[in-house]
Amino acid sequence: MQILVQIATGFIGIFQKGGTVFVGLVTGIIPLLIVLMTAVNALVRFIGPERIDKVAEVSSRNIFLRYLILPFLSVFFLTNPMAYTMGRFLPEKQKPAFYDSAVSFVHPILGLFPHANPGEYFVWAGIAAGIIKLGLNVGDLAVRYFLVGLVVIFLRGMLTERITALMWARRPGAAEETAAEGWVEGAETAAAEEVVQDSYPGPTIPREEGVGEGTHRPMTPGEDAGIDNKRRSTISGEEA
Repeated sequence: MQILVQIATGFIGIFQKGGTVFVGLVTGIIPLLIVLMTAVNALVRFIGPERIDKVAEVSSRNIFLRYLILPFLSVFFLTNPMAYTMGRFLPEKQKPAFYDSAVSFVHPILGLFPHANPGEYFVWAGIAAGIIKLGLNVGDLAVRYFLVGLVVIFLRGMLTERITALMWARRPGAAEETAAEGWVEGAETAAAEEVVQDSYPGPTIPREEGVGEGTHRPMTPGEDAGIDNKRRSTISGEEA
């Protein structure tokens, strides 16, 4: 009988402990999250979603902004999981790297801005509880966690972008696309040469006696490139 009483007491004790934790959340972190979420939503409304989208679009043009500023802005303003929608401003080859950076930042930001990922706040709360018991400053940990997170997401973004580029080149049809791009570039060059030849035949240049008159025309892009290559090879031979 005593064993059954102990089992029942322990079973009820689990739920009592859960209720105590819940009361602590209600009087502690939950009001903070509500206020933060309200403030950030109001800030987004004041700034305007279209302006935030414009900043995100500009940030996607530079590798440092793309894997540092853009993930931070996405997680801070849109929170998890809507932050990943900012990847729509990036080319297909860079979207995996942006996702890797953004998803890796949803935890480091919790120490300073818990509204960004309230569903996983327990990750930060568990670490902070140990720091508090040791009598250390939680603020220092939050700042360091945040800064290290920025370094990590930048490195992950660059690495994932490189891996994606390698995988992109190995996918089926990559050779055909490369050949098609080369064909298009060659067609554009040929069209430019035809335009130069047809549009301006060049002025008439008088020649020596006994030789017919000739015309001078501008060099085509292909001829210009050939002369430059020949000039470089000549200079290299003289230096050698």
